[in-house]
Amino acid sequence: MTATIIGLARDGQHRFSKQPCESLTLLAGLGVEGDAHAGRLVQHLSRMAKDPSVPNLRQVHLIHAELFEELAGKGFQIKPGQLGENITTRGIDLLGLSRGTRLRLGPDALIEITGLRNPCKQIDGLAKGLMAATLDKAADGSLVRKCGVMAVVVSGGVLRVGDGVVPDSVPLGFEALGVV
Repeated sequence: MTATIIGLARDGQHRFSKQPCESLTLLAGLGVEGDAHAGRLVQHLSRMAKDPSVPNLRQVHLIHAELFEELAGKGFQIKPGQLGENITTRGIDLLGLSRGTRLRLGPDALIEITGLRNPCKQIDGLAKGLMAATLDKAADGSLVRKCGVMAVVVSGGVLRVGDGVVPDSVPLGFEALGVV
């Protein structure tokens, strides 16, 4: 099965959910054109309050549609963009990627995975109990965060629903994703 983009979303304001769209433009070094989180420096309000001078490692947020299916089994009906992601994929294990993995999105765009999204209590504003449903425990007792991955844009391009998602390069030596 070829990995594909099944949903795209952006929002020019700092709201939890993003508005679905049929296409969006990724800008190298910045993120999603027209999205509140685009920028070379950190754009998330809570992180800006701590230190607005740090690099933005969260320019693009990706979630795997398989999470929505898992959540549906727990009684939650989630659609692309509702968890704040820009890109919803199907057919690629985003959470299993190594930090630094580069993904080709559509014909031109290239992103680099920087880490995991840390789900926050705002998720429960969408549906009570949803945050707990996006977390799990590994066999060793460590917390498993399932709310997708964050990335930076290496080369820009226009994305459309239905475009492919192809691993472009993987760093030497696997490095598990941490929270960014």
